[in-house]
Amino acid sequence: MSAESILQLEGVTVTADGKPVCHDVNLTINDGETHILLGPNGSGKSSLLCALMGIRPFDIVGGTALYCGQDLTAMSLDERARAGVGMAFQRPPSLTGVTVKQLIAAMQPDPADSGTVPSSDPVEKLGLTHLLDRDINKGFSGGEAKRWEIAKLTTQSPRLCLFDEPESGVDIEQVKVVAGAISELMNTPLPDGKQRAAIIITHTGFILDGIDATIAHLLIDGRIQASDDAKQLFNHVRRRGYAAATLS
Repeated sequence: MSAESILQLEGVTVTADGKPVCHDVNLTINDGETHILLGPNGSGKSSLLCALMGIRPFDIVGGTALYCGQDLTAMSLDERARAGVGMAFQRPPSLTGVTVKQLIAAMQPDPADSGTVPSSDPVEKLGLTHLLDRDINKGFSGGEAKRWEIAKLTTQSPRLCLFDEPESGVDIEQVKVVAGAISELMNTPLPDGKQRAAIIITHTGFILDGIDATIAHLLIDGRIQASDDAKQLFNHVRRRGYAAATLS
């Protein structure tokens, strides 16, 4: 059976408050694939993910952006989320008056959809049970906030998973836990048996030791400049810098 395209970007331009931040992005992600996004600060990585999710002020203003054959630009943020697009944020906002336990309850899948999320409790697995009665991200440490983002996304159980630097602010031991939770989510099929896909932004590269990455892309000045094996491309960047990695 041939792979199904989950995300297809052709000549995509992204703006932030009307200012172009990503240019002519071409990217195809099939089911079962995990793509890594590398690049210096300010290169447009987070902007691209926010635009895919539909978060203002980021907009897709040019090119074609299809999610499972649907035009993303015609879908609101909540429509994208309901269709199976989900994002773990780099700097998640706090929500006063909404506890972790309440949000998890609201996000629980229909009991008839057994198997939509991994069998283990993501909150427990990520060591966050002490936060259940706390308002979301209120007083969370950096590591707690990032681990909660992974637990939240696992509970949502999207088909297209967008991870914005999931290992940043997390200590080395907890990176392994985060990577394991991401791998479990990616390896758990949807109720119809279809596989998930993911885009993961990383600066440290630590997350690469715990996930099965399909390919990595180097984004510089809002453009994809190179694509290669994830560990090879990251090691090239680490040794020679971002600019040198664009050279063949």
